[in-house]
Amino acid sequence: MNREDFINFSRSTQPGRISLPRASTSSTGSASGDSNAQEGLLPIANIGRIMKEVLPPEAKVSKRAKETIQECTTEFIGFVTGEASERCRRERRKTVNGDDICHAMKSLGLDHYASAMHRYLQRYREGEELAAALNNRGRSPPLPDDDMIQIDVRAELSISRVLEKHGRK
Repeated sequence: MNREDFINFSRSTQPGRISLPRASTSSTGSASGDSNAQEGLLPIANIGRIMKEVLPPEAKVSKRAKETIQECTTEFIGFVTGEASERCRRERRKTVNGDDICHAMKSLGLDHYASAMHRYLQRYREGEELAAALNNRGRSPPLPDDDMIQIDVRAELSISRVLEKHGRK
């Protein structure tokens, strides 16, 4: 799939009408009882929290705005994941990994986000290796959040923009 397919897909589909795997249900009933979970949409509370983080403190976000972003993000994630899944199918693999997502973003013309995601993935893997090394030496990783490795996705995107502006990657 290429950038034109992505643009045509986004124009031709109705938000919230994609098929995503649904959360598994327990023996006691539905996963959350929420109609959004039944539709395969991301939790609206999380969407609202993320939206509020980038807005001024006094700003209000309407329910309809949250629902619109909820539908768009769900569709976007489904589209990128579908592209990554297709790559795995072609390569006869059953598991989609972070590198597949980065490759899918690049093939869809989302190079800027793919670069930021790739850097995030590298840092995540470095953190996992550090935690494994600490565990292997008989020490458990530090418990307080202050000592944990934190990765700021917005900062990664900013770095990517600066590098792109100066012609580096």
